[in-house]
Amino acid sequence: MNYLLCVVVLLAIAGADGAGECGRNSPDMEAMKLIPCAEAASDENASVSRSCCLQIQKLGQNPKCLCAVMLSNTAKSSGANPEVAITIPKRCNLANRPVGYKCGPYTLP
Repeated sequence: MNYLLCVVVLLAIAGADGAGECGRNSPDMEAMKLIPCAEAASDENASVSRSCCLQIQKLGQNPKCLCAVMLSNTAKSSGANPEVAITIPKRCNLANRPVGYKCGPYTLP
């Protein structure tokens, strides 16, 4: 009986490990890649750096992950404003950005 319980617990841990919005990495871990976006995510008048746009372009290939990162605790604790952060893909002029994608209470422009 204990053996079965251990198997169930291990399967639950393994399932939780790789089934998130950003694959194996948590949104908080992915948010660390957006450090070049910190100023642009808190001030809509700040210019968006090329390195920020490159990271946003990579994350934008998975809109679910992009939203999770923008709404993550790490983004919030770094001073990012979600209403401003969701404008970054547009401010980067990304052609393939997920326009109209619902990101929690926000919609990507």
